Amino acid sequence: MIMTDEFSVESVYAELLGRAPENKMEPRLAPLFRAMDVLGEPNKAYPIIHITGTNGKTSTARMIEAGLRAHGLSTGRYTSPHLSKVTERISIDGEPVPDATFVRIWDEIRPYLEIVDSELVADNQPRLTYFECLTILGFAVFADQPVDVAVMEVGLGGITDATNVGDGQVSVITPISLDHTDLLGDTTEDIAYEKSGIIKPGGFLVSAAQPVDAAQVLLEKAREVDVPFRFEGVEFGVESRSVAVGGQVLTIQGLAGRYEDLLLPLHGAHQAENAAVAVAALEAFFGGGEKELDAEVLKEAFGTVTSPGRLEVVRTAPTVVVDAAHNPDGIRVSSEAIQEAFSFSKLVVVVGVLREKDAEEILKTLKESLGGLAEEFCFTQSNSARAVPAAELAELAVDLGFGEDNVHIAEKLDDALEWAIERAESNDDLAGGVLVTGSITVVAEARILLGKASA
Repeated sequence: MIMTDEFSVESVYAELLGRAPENKMEPRLAPLFRAMDVLGEPNKAYPIIHITGTNGKTSTARMIEAGLRAHGLSTGRYTSPHLSKVTERISIDGEPVPDATFVRIWDEIRPYLEIVDSELVADNQPRLTYFECLTILGFAVFADQPVDVAVMEVGLGGITDATNVGDGQVSVITPISLDHTDLLGDTTEDIAYEKSGIIKPGGFLVSAAQPVDAAQVLLEKAREVDVPFRFEGVEFGVESRSVAVGGQVLTIQGLAGRYEDLLLPLHGAHQAENAAVAVAALEAFFGGGEKELDAEVLKEAFGTVTSPGRLEVVRTAPTVVVDAAHNPDGIRVSSEAIQEAFSFSKLVVVVGVLREKDAEEILKTLKESLGGLAEEFCFTQSNSARAVPAAELAELAVDLGFGEDNVHIAEKLDDALEWAIERAESNDDLAGGVLVTGSITVVAEARILLGKASA
C-alpha cells in the first residue's frame, strides 16, 4: 500500500490512479453496492438528482446546483473529469471539497474498501477501480457533510455506472448522440438504453430533446417503472434567446412557469437548452413539476453559473477560447456558438484528440462547421497516454482536404499555443482569435498554461 502524507491530495490521487486508469471502467455494480453496505449506505443519506447524456452533463449539473443553492440548500456535486485538480470532481456548495476533507474521508473509508477489494480478489475480479473509488468517496463526503441534496453526474452510460447505486429523485438526460460506441452501442437507441438505467421507480424523468429512437427508449423505460416524464420541445423548452455581453438572455417555458429575462453567462444555443433542462429538473425536484419557481431566485442562480472549459475565454488580445468538445456533436454546437458569440475575422484552431474518440469525424465536423472562418489548424497532443500523436492527426487532416499549407504540427501544447497566438495576431488583425478544442485533456492543460489554475 502507498502511504499518504497527512492532508496530501496528491498522494491520495496517486494511490487512486494506481488502481486502474480512468478509461478502464468495469461494467459492474455489485462491488459498489457492497461498498455502500459496509459504509452504512451513504448513497441513501440525501436526495439525488442524477444526470446522464452524451453532451452537456457538467454544464447542466452546474446550473441545477446553482438553482438548488439559490433556494438555500446545501449541495454536493459529483462530476467528471476534472480540469486542474481531482477535488473538483467532488464539490460542496459550489466549491471543490477542501483538501483536508478529501484526505480525511479517504483515510476513513479506505479500510472498508480493502474489505471489498479482498473479496473481489478472492473471486478473481479486479479490485475497485479509480472511478469506482472516487464515486464511493463522493457519496461518503456528501454524507459526512451532510448535504441537503446531491447532483450526481454519470461517468459512462448509466445501467452499470458506479453512480447508479444512487437512486435519483429526478433523473436528467441531456442530449444523446454517438460517443463511446465501443462500450455503449453503435446507435443512439442502444446508447439510450444504457442511459435509461438511471430512471428508477419513485423518480421523475426530465429529458432534453432526443433523436426519435432514443426518445422512444426513454419513454418506454419511464412507463415501465411508472414515473412521470417530461421532454424538452414537448412540455418545456427555450422560448426565446438573444446574444448578450458575456452570454445570452433567455425566456424559458418550464413545466409549471414561464421565466423571462434570465441572463445566462454562457455561450451557445446548446447552453440555452441545457438551461431549460435544468429549470425543468428544479421544478420536478421542488414540486413534482407542478409548482412554479421564484423567478427572481432563478435569475440570481443563473447569473452565477460558470462552466470552466466550455467556450471559456482564457485570454484576451488575442482572444483565446477553450472548449472541451470531444465528439462530433459537441464540436458542431460549439462551432455554431463561436460564430454567434464572437466577432472573429479569422480563427486559428489548436486541436488534440484522445485515441478512443472518432478523430476523423471530429476533424470533418471542425472543417465543415467552421467554414471559411478557420483556415489554419495546429495539431498537438496532451500529456495523456491516450492522446493521438500530433503528426497522425495532421496526416488525417491533410487526407480530409484541410490543405497542407493550413496544417501545422506542434507536439508540445505550449509550442502550439505560442504558434497559434502569433498567427492570430498576424497582419495586425485585432479580431483574430484562437480556439483550443478536441479533448478535455488538451483543454485542461491549456487552461493551466494560460493561467487558469482552478475550475
